[in-house]
Amino acid sequence: MTSTVRTPLVVALAMLGLLGSAEPAAAQKGFRGWLNKQLPKASNGPPPVATHSAFVPGTGTVVESIGDDFENEKWSWNYNHPKSSEEQDKRVREPVGRAVNGRWFEGMKRGTPDVVKRVELPAPGLEGSEHGLLIASLNTGIPGRPSYKMEQDDLIYNMQRNFGGGIRVGNSPSVVTRVYLPPMDQWEKRSGPTFGFRAGCYTHAVITGEDHPEKGRFGLEEYWPGMFICYETAAESKTKAEGAYLKIRGGRNGGEIRGPQLDQMGWWTLGLSFTPDGQVHYYASPGVDDLTADDFITSQFPYNYRTETLKTFFFNVCSKDDGKTRSTPWVIDDPRVYVIQPMPIAKARSTSRR
Repeated sequence: MTSTVRTPLVVALAMLGLLGSAEPAAAQKGFRGWLNKQLPKASNGPPPVATHSAFVPGTGTVVESIGDDFENEKWSWNYNHPKSSEEQDKRVREPVGRAVNGRWFEGMKRGTPDVVKRVELPAPGLEGSEHGLLIASLNTGIPGRPSYKMEQDDLIYNMQRNFGGGIRVGNSPSVVTRVYLPPMDQWEKRSGPTFGFRAGCYTHAVITGEDHPEKGRFGLEEYWPGMFICYETAAESKTKAEGAYLKIRGGRNGGEIRGPQLDQMGWWTLGLSFTPDGQVHYYASPGVDDLTADDFITSQFPYNYRTETLKTFFFNVCSKDDGKTRSTPWVIDDPRVYVIQPMPIAKARSTSRR
C-alpha cells in the first residue's frame, strides 16, 4: 500500500433505508437452544480462581471463516430504518440492518449505527490494506425521540453463520481488531464512552437480566466484556488537556476499570483473549503491529463469571443523542478471531508474529 496520508475523512451521516433480513433473530434463538442442551451446568460455588496465564491475542491460528478485511468493492450495508431500540422502549423493529456479505448485523437491543460504510483508510494501516469500515451515528437512542443523554448503537459480527455454538474457551480463542482514532478536532466533545470493542459471552450462573423470563434462576447468562475508548475534557484531565483513555469492562464486581491513556491518535490495535479457566485478558497498543506481552492491560473474571463460550464480537458507537451532535467517526479494519487449540476449519497464519 502507499505511504501517503489521504485527505481527512469527511463523515456524511446519511440514512439509506435499504432492505435487510430477520435472520439474526432466528439465529440467536437457535443458538441459545443449542447452548442450553450442550453446556454442562456449573454449580454456584466460590469465586472463580485463575489457573491459566494470559496469552497475547492473535496467538495460534486464524479462523479464516471469521472476520472481514472490507476490501471487496461490493461490500455494502442494507439499512432497515427505523432501527431497533429494545433496550430503551422494548421495540424490536425487524427486519434488522445487515451487511450484504452476511457477516454483520444490527444489534436489536440498540440498533444500527447511522453510517456503516466501506471507505478508504484515513491513513496507512496494515500492509496491503486499502479499505476499512466507517461507523458513526447522530441518533443513537429511540428513533425520532432524542433522550439528551449518552446512547449507543451496535454493529455485531455474525459468528453464528459458521459457528452456531460459538467457540468454547477450551480452544483459547482471541479477537483482534484495528481502530483509527481521528484527530481530536473530529471528536464529539462529550466526556465518557465514544467507541466500544466487546465480546458476547456465555456462562452458567444466576440469571440477572431484568427482562429475562428466567431471572433469578440458575441458567444460561449472557454478558459483554470488552473495552471502551473514552473522551476526556481538559477540565477533567489531570494533564489539563483534552484526551482519551481506555475503560475496561469489567471487574469482578461488574465495575469498570480505568485503563491506559491513549496518548497518540491514529491506528491502535485492540485485543481480547479467553483462557480455559474463564478469564478475559485485555491488550492494546498504538499502531497496527501484532500485539505483544508488553501490551497487556489486565486479566479479569468480569461480573465474577467464568467465561464458557465466546459467542461473537461487536462494536459500539456512542453519542449524546440530542438530534444534532454527531458521534466521533470511527474506522475499523481487519477484525480477526484466533484459536490456540486447533479447530477443523482454522488455518495457519500467513504472517509471522513480529
